[in-house]
Amino acid sequence: MALNVIMLGAPGAGKGTQAERFARLHGVPRISTGDMLRDAIKQGLPLALQAREKMDRGELVDDETMVGIVRERLGRPDAAAGFVLDGFPRTVVQGRALDQIVEERGGGALVVADIVVPEDELVRRLSTRRICSSCGVNADPTDTAAAVCRTCGGSLVYRSDDNDRVVLERLRVYAQSTRPLVDYYRGRPTFRTVNGAQPPDRVAEELEATIADAVRVGAAPSLGAQR
Repeated sequence: MALNVIMLGAPGAGKGTQAERFARLHGVPRISTGDMLRDAIKQGLPLALQAREKMDRGELVDDETMVGIVRERLGRPDAAAGFVLDGFPRTVVQGRALDQIVEERGGGALVVADIVVPEDELVRRLSTRRICSSCGVNADPTDTAAAVCRTCGGSLVYRSDDNDRVVLERLRVYAQSTRPLVDYYRGRPTFRTVNGAQPPDRVAEELEATIADAVRVGAAPSLGAQR
């Protein structure tokens, strides 16, 4: 049975790090919106090139384009055993399209893990966030001991534009835009929340146990039929 996971969480919740860690442990690809777009653009896929044109004009990539890119990515052989999605879906329209894609794939419930962190802790993390001086990748906000970038080994520096006002606005926009999506998933037996205000290793342990339980529930015929 395929292991299909969506990792949700506000900026600063650490979902990217946890998604990468969980995917590596289970031998499935961690697929992020940015990775998908960059990879698809490199391949010259028409949808991705259209998306780049929109981004170059400062526009948001529409649902139809993003769904098409995700459908292509999940159709590759390395995703046959499952996936961990980080950054998709972002809207209810995208969520419904993903449901259809998963159903067409046949096998494996869709598990949704929402990493929840109190707002004051998110503000603290984001206000002291560091980026790589070489490649520009954001450092894991929960790993305050890290001295170098885990992507390229470059030195980590603090961002000068992450003041409290900007951070609060980003969190407000995130909450406003994702609340309908969380509500869309919340009633499902495979939806879980995880306490992200813990040390990273403890969050990883809780995610592991929580997702395993959701997979068991999703595999039960009587409950799976409720979807």
